[in-house]
Amino acid sequence: MTSATHERLYISTNGLLRPIGPDDTALRAALEARAAKAYDRCHSDDSFADLKRRARFSKEDQGLLKDWLAAVEA
Repeated sequence: MTSATHERLYISTNGLLRPIGPDDTALRAALEARAAKAYDRCHSDDSFADLKRRARFSKEDQGLLKDWLAAVEA
């Protein structure tokens, strides 16, 4: 059973669902941990966990989540 904190999220672009983050579960978990640390440091009034929760319903937050994961991956 996968942890809810590392569950795969998707972004909808032009009607197509694309996964956010790498396919490898361990790598995705590591990237999310690094992104969470950086995001929480920059957004004292918000948390990365809240961003992930909002990304399920908001295209803007899906894009923001994708950008944060791409930034820590680079």
